[in-house]
Amino acid sequence: MDYIRETKDISAEEAIILWQASRLSLSKSYEKAPEILKVHGSVIGTLGNFSASIGKAKSKKTFNVSAIVAAALKNGTVLRYVAELPEDKRKVLYVDTEQSPYHCLKVMTRILRMAGLPDDRDNENLEFLALRKYTPEQRIKIVEQAIYNTPDIGLVIIDGIRDMVYDINSPSESTRIISKLMQWTDDRQIHIHTILHQNKGDENARGHIGTELNNKAETVLLVEKDKGNGDISHVSAIHIRAMDFEPFAFRINDKALPELMEVTSPKPRSREDPKKRGSTLTGISPSSSTVSPWKPFSV
Repeated sequence: MDYIRETKDISAEEAIILWQASRLSLSKSYEKAPEILKVHGSVIGTLGNFSASIGKAKSKKTFNVSAIVAAALKNGTVLRYVAELPEDKRKVLYVDTEQSPYHCLKVMTRILRMAGLPDDRDNENLEFLALRKYTPEQRIKIVEQAIYNTPDIGLVIIDGIRDMVYDINSPSESTRIISKLMQWTDDRQIHIHTILHQNKGDENARGHIGTELNNKAETVLLVEKDKGNGDISHVSAIHIRAMDFEPFAFRINDKALPELMEVTSPKPRSREDPKKRGSTLTGISPSSSTVSPWKPFSV
């Protein structure tokens, strides 16, 4: 059966085949999903699942995701992200729906520099798509074809999942694109990481699609500016299936690259309502004070 075919088109006979194929049995063994992305030893990404980064405008969400991609390309550590992709899953597909080709190229160059790779030629393990000029429907179909026709693909970044729908508050559109993420990750056994803006007035991801992401994503990372120093951004998990990790911070250095920061005066993190944050959080809370607790990280 064609994986890309829409579910609404399947016949009763095909539905029966899928029903039978979906039945679990105690007589069979099922492999644990390979863990490919970690922070401080905590798993934030596995093959066959998807995750998300959220944050307000100018919080440096794209810089943060650039670090994830760079870690995947070098199959090592960048900032606090540790990538361990299987040899047959080393290719990364980066989809940008918002920026011009000129600015997309700057992001691509930054990723290669962060990974310690040559930035004057294309890298065989990184494919970058600039989809700003297309409609949401066209974007979905382009990304779908790229996912199903790219050999050795392991990680997909969708920088601007909001642009895969016409109406961010449409329940039907939101359900459709989240269902696509679940289908693509399962069919191809890849990990997809998406980026979405937060609401201006609260910490919730924007629109109905944000609600669906929170409900279905394996991990949701929050990228936000430090209240004591607007040049510093810090990253925490507001929803995570695995063990939570201590937040970390970065700033953009004079080479226009993210630079890891370290905390100078840790404070106990308040235990917030899990319904508000998505998980019980422990450790430090960089945004709890107007005095920045961060300094450049020293190796």
